[in-house]
Amino acid sequence: MRLILIGPPGAGKGTQAQRLVERHGLVQLSTGDMLRSAVKAGTPVGKRAQVIMDRGDLVPDDIMVEIIADRLEQPDSAGGFILDGFPRTVAQAEALTRLLRDKGLKLDAVIEIAANEDTLISRIEKRARETGGARADDTVETLKKRLKVYREQTAPVADYYRRQGALRSVDGMKSMDEVTKAIEGHLSAATTA
Repeated sequence: MRLILIGPPGAGKGTQAQRLVERHGLVQLSTGDMLRSAVKAGTPVGKRAQVIMDRGDLVPDDIMVEIIADRLEQPDSAGGFILDGFPRTVAQAEALTRLLRDKGLKLDAVIEIAANEDTLISRIEKRARETGGARADDTVETLKKRLKVYREQTAPVADYYRRQGALRSVDGMKSMDEVTKAIEGHLSAATTA
């Protein structure tokens, strides 16, 4: 099974991805982890990425796609994967479509965990009160910035997959177990189709 989970920050993608990893034996492919691994391993693409990161620039799409292509060649990816943090833009989604096609692969599902932004902000405020603001990134201001970036850059990715008929949406405002059940329902339908 090959899938993508998308949704705004705080919607529960990480929790749901971990549940899918445990239930289905999938590999969670985090672009951040893959990038750090390629740099640490000193691969050719990792070396190119390191130069860019040392300048303080964002790693361009073509290098990220190359890192993902390399990672998909690893044996543990053969049994299925969840892409985490990619694609973040329509250009990345288009590049991923080409990459998978070139490898003779296709996505089984693109699951959007839809969430109400006001509710997400309330959750962060509540968590900050309960934990005493222990996490530096757990602030309303940080979440608002991340939500703005999501709306501008990543939300159009959902439309890209919706136009292809690949997007399935679940209500991320429900309980974790209800969200998991809804995702499983979409996955079951996708794999039997």
